[in-house]
Amino acid sequence: MKFFTTEITLSGTGGTDVHDLSGPLSAALAESGVDNGLVTLFCPGSTAGLTTIEYESGVLEDLKAALERMAPRDLAYAHDARWGDGNGYSHVRAALVGPSLTIPLINGRPTLGTWQQVVLLDFDNRPRQRRLVIQVAGNEAGK
Repeated sequence: MKFFTTEITLSGTGGTDVHDLSGPLSAALAESGVDNGLVTLFCPGSTAGLTTIEYESGVLEDLKAALERMAPRDLAYAHDARWGDGNGYSHVRAALVGPSLTIPLINGRPTLGTWQQVVLLDFDNRPRQRRLVIQVAGNEAGK
């Protein structure tokens, strides 16, 4: 069993940013040398989340609108009253989506559907750097 870990950094704008992780994920899988196993992605922090979606402008707008309906920016949040940072909605959205994702890896490729991409959702209300940890565990290619 082989384990491989790498990290990437992403920059957010302070809106609900949706980062397509196809490129970084493909690069990490190629570098890992693992052909069959699991790949786990994890975003440390409490105002971002990971999921899969078709990375297409219409559905991305639909997702943002749905998140706004579920945890609106303009509601009163106890977090905001306590800390005064105005990002209570970001914490709620991140909790609903979750900070990690695990995908089976078969023949060196993640088992994603034809139109399915892995995305990081940055919900915070200010620009920030996001650290993303990618860990691959499984059998080395050719072994």
